[in-house]
Amino acid sequence: MQLSVPSDRQAFTRDAYGDALAELGARRPEVVVLDADLSGSTKTSVFGKKFPERFFNVGVSEADLMCTASGLARSGKIPYASTFAVFGAGKAWEMIRQAIAYPGLRVRIVLSHAGVTVGEDGASHQMLEDLALMRALPGMTVIVPADAAETRQAVLGTVDVPGPVYIRLSRNKTPVFLPDSYEFRLGRATVLRDGSDVSLIACGQLVYPALLAADLLQRDGIRARVLNMSTLKPLDREAVQACAQETGRIVTLEEHNIYGGLAEAVARALVETHPAPLHAIAVQDRFGLSGTADELLDYFGFTPQKIADETRKFLKATPA
Repeated sequence: MQLSVPSDRQAFTRDAYGDALAELGARRPEVVVLDADLSGSTKTSVFGKKFPERFFNVGVSEADLMCTASGLARSGKIPYASTFAVFGAGKAWEMIRQAIAYPGLRVRIVLSHAGVTVGEDGASHQMLEDLALMRALPGMTVIVPADAAETRQAVLGTVDVPGPVYIRLSRNKTPVFLPDSYEFRLGRATVLRDGSDVSLIACGQLVYPALLAADLLQRDGIRARVLNMSTLKPLDREAVQACAQETGRIVTLEEHNIYGGLAEAVARALVETHPAPLHAIAVQDRFGLSGTADELLDYFGFTPQKIADETRKFLKATPA
């Protein structure tokens, strides 16, 4: 695939989630949906209006959210549990561990409002540690869709995956840029643009800026490969190894703390398959700030220009 950008379409990944839930509910009567009094924001309300008998609002009680989902899974249902990432992955982590991950139940935890792009709500609500927390749980599948189109595919495509699944969504509108021919494949990265000088491996809403950064680098004669690593666990180790062997140097991009997320997953794969220089563009061991989504993307170095600048510096410091 040789994807061209920019895209003039934008959509909320959480809107795509709500629509996918409703579509799934019509197909699968065993699907149930739970929320913690935030269904208007997470968009589980779309399912609730169509299937009120299969929708459960547990109130402002994230522990009950996860434990009730566990009980429904044990009863033969396929529960989708949603709230904001800071509440679901943070406050309810012990319940996810004990009641969902430990027994290996088929619960889908789909949390929105993750990352610095939560915006003006500030550091207290900008969950930057969720990927680390979910990746650490044995048997947990971890997915970060790149846009609304992939969100829909990921929700529909993982309904029958055994064991628990975590899907991370954002608050803000993001470009819809993946083509109609794109196919989400669990555990497989997709090369959106090929290149031989450096690989930009990104997840979530940083995939699109990575593509724009590749355009900027191309003007300097730097050919950047861009990978959409939408599944963080299980990681596509073969794709990482191919990047190391064929481009030599790798830059990871994630709207998450530098610890425990995409960068560390890729680094481990490199050490175990084909060691290569790695530079991580991420939140550098700190909490977020209050500001608009665009302001914070710029502040934390997640704009195409800043990604391109960081990549150039990295290439100069690690000559081929």
